[in-house]
Amino acid sequence: MAYLKTTDGVGLFYTDQGEGLPLICLAGLTRCGKDFRYFAPHAARYRMITLDARGRGGSEHAEDYMTYNVLREAGDVLELMDHLELKKAAILGTSRGGLVAMTLAATAKDRLSAVILNDIGPEIASGGIGRIMDYVGRRPAAKNHTQAAITLSAMMAEAFPDVPAQRWMEEAETYYDAAPGGLDLRYDPRLRDALIAQAEAGPAPDLWPLFQALEGVPAGAIRGANSDLLSAATFAEMQKRLPDMDAVEAAGRGHVPFLDEPEALALIHSVLARAP
Repeated sequence: MAYLKTTDGVGLFYTDQGEGLPLICLAGLTRCGKDFRYFAPHAARYRMITLDARGRGGSEHAEDYMTYNVLREAGDVLELMDHLELKKAAILGTSRGGLVAMTLAATAKDRLSAVILNDIGPEIASGGIGRIMDYVGRRPAAKNHTQAAITLSAMMAEAFPDVPAQRWMEEAETYYDAAPGGLDLRYDPRLRDALIAQAEAGPAPDLWPLFQALEGVPAGAIRGANSDLLSAATFAEMQKRLPDMDAVEAAGRGHVPFLDEPEALALIHSVLARAP
């Protein structure tokens, strides 16, 4: 197990395996490096690095929950790169991780060799935000992993019509800890407080300049064809503004694709083949 102590004293868990192009994998809002377990068997040609964001997965909870923000998390990525003595790295960012990647494009573009966004863009659909706020920071009603898997399967059936029950069990076992009286979250529940406080601070910033900062960087974007977070219209506009960006939709997937879909893998390998 490997840990990085950040400049503000938070211990971050990361993994580092393989050889080749450094590829830093950044997970979604409440998730961790295990989000990339289905992609990992296809990453033999890369030095695959996963980072659990502060307050999530194996990383420590921050004393100040307001440091659960995209700019600070982008700084954590740079601290990890310095720790590993990486001048450049490619970023594979799922959801929140993709927002971090776009922030890095705007603030530290010279450190990026390529960027791939998984079901995220510069405009976030309100329906997806509402669904996320319904659960973030709250323990699930399910009392065990089996119940949680059944609930996930039912909730996701429309967006993920062909996913076997076993995968939802794997999801439940990965992201919830068995505890007295039910299941515990594997992230700091104060993440909810941070999101609410940030929303109350004022309107969300325009993220299009961050996205367009990717110009000149080998880039790709994956959209779940049934996504409620990245709309088809936003996805089309992304391709219009960055015509050199590779783009693909993963059929039968909502938010977010698992990254073992053939079309997703083809895009990832194509973009990383263009990385310097």
